[in-house]
Amino acid sequence: MQISIRKLSKRYSGGKYALREVDLEIGSGMFGLLGPNGAGKTTLMRILVTMLEPSSGEVLVDGHALHKYRKQVRQMTGYLPQDFSIFSKLKVWEFLDYVASLNGVRAKRARLAKIDQLLEDVGLFDVRDRRSSKLSGGMKRRLGIAQTLIGDPRIMIVDEPTTGLDPEERVRFRNLLADLSVKDMIILLSTHIVGDISSTCANVALLNAGKIVFDGSPDELISAAKGKVWKVSAGVEESDRLKEKYPVISTVPSDNGYELRLVADDISVKGAVPVDPNLEDAYIFFMKSLGYDEPKGNNSDL
Repeated sequence: MQISIRKLSKRYSGGKYALREVDLEIGSGMFGLLGPNGAGKTTLMRILVTMLEPSSGEVLVDGHALHKYRKQVRQMTGYLPQDFSIFSKLKVWEFLDYVASLNGVRAKRARLAKIDQLLEDVGLFDVRDRRSSKLSGGMKRRLGIAQTLIGDPRIMIVDEPTTGLDPEERVRFRNLLADLSVKDMIILLSTHIVGDISSTCANVALLNAGKIVFDGSPDELISAAKGKVWKVSAGVEESDRLKEKYPVISTVPSDNGYELRLVADDISVKGAVPVDPNLEDAYIFFMKSLGYDEPKGNNSDL
């Protein structure tokens, strides 16, 4: 499977661009789309699942133009949006039974067998008779994955899958996606949470202000931050000063104040020690080098 995105732009009323001439090649396996809120990730996802029309450019799926083969692409695509909703009064298996019927699985015995297998796959078989409204946040997201798999998709698009989940559920969800990625299918994972990318995706693209600013492997992104990440021991006052001057990744209390991990091209602070970067360090460094500051308040992706 191959998705080719060529010079794709989306301009909304009022002249605001959500995407500007995006070029991207996405092959089989897990592909990460990383970017801050408002970068245009959701707009791109909605174009790929035929919910939105681009203003210009094209998308090819295995060489076939998306705008000409919308129905066929829709049939081979599973989509889990960030705001995934369920019918709260239905039991877990009843919800999947309804979705399976919509996807054309008519034979009842085959449909129920498929539902049970999917519930086993996503770790929800033991709660198959629980009402959907009684599931935890992580369980609801896993139920969302099950409903995307009902139609045996060759492309799965998952938008901000772990937002609001606790660490244990986040890890469980990432492992579930990683298990699915060994199949001959594309899994496109869109997120602003770096940890969702670092442990699952062999390839990643960084989207900022509607433009692709990086496309490569996580290791290539990390290499761009080598020599730019520092560990500093600082007292309270100096710690506050450093936070105003540099992007600080983490702050850990110590006996004499704080241990700071920060990114900077160069640093003139006594005792600053260079450390090996991780993907989160690289992402913060890359975004700061583009002049990006995390927006304040409630922001949603376009």
